[in-house]
Amino acid sequence: MTTEWLTPAAQATAAGLLSSYRRAFGRPLIAGLAADAPPQQLAQELFASDAVVLAHDGADPNGDPGPRLIYANRAALRLWQRPWAALVGMPSKLTAEPAERASRRQALITAQAQDAIEGYRGIRIDSRGRRFQIEGARLWTLRDEAGQPCGQAARFSRWWLL
Repeated sequence: MTTEWLTPAAQATAAGLLSSYRRAFGRPLIAGLAADAPPQQLAQELFASDAVVLAHDGADPNGDPGPRLIYANRAALRLWQRPWAALVGMPSKLTAEPAERASRRQALITAQAQDAIEGYRGIRIDSRGRRFQIEGARLWTLRDEAGQPCGQAARFSRWWLL
């Protein structure tokens, strides 16, 4: 198994995901994981989480191609049936079918305006064309070290095939 998720850049992204989540929701993304744990441990725990975690960059969701994925943990890679190199870097809108992209984009815009939302649901599609419903997702704004928005992330643990 490759370890793209352990590169210095991916470790920094994982740390940013975890700290932005704590800021947005007032609790840790991974229970029992100390915020000051070493970067490699943060990256390992996030990658191994049973909950699906994805993140994309801060590109304009109305632009073309829009935001690109910058992170996917093991649960996300399995769900979308893609290796890291195929999922990370892909326009995030491609995780949904064309008919679902407008509602997805609106949820991202709402999450951006509110910093975070809970209870999102939507239909997604994997690399083989299988459709699945996600439910109870949390969407939040990623922030850089200066506190400026630099992307968005999603976390969910409930999904089923359609």
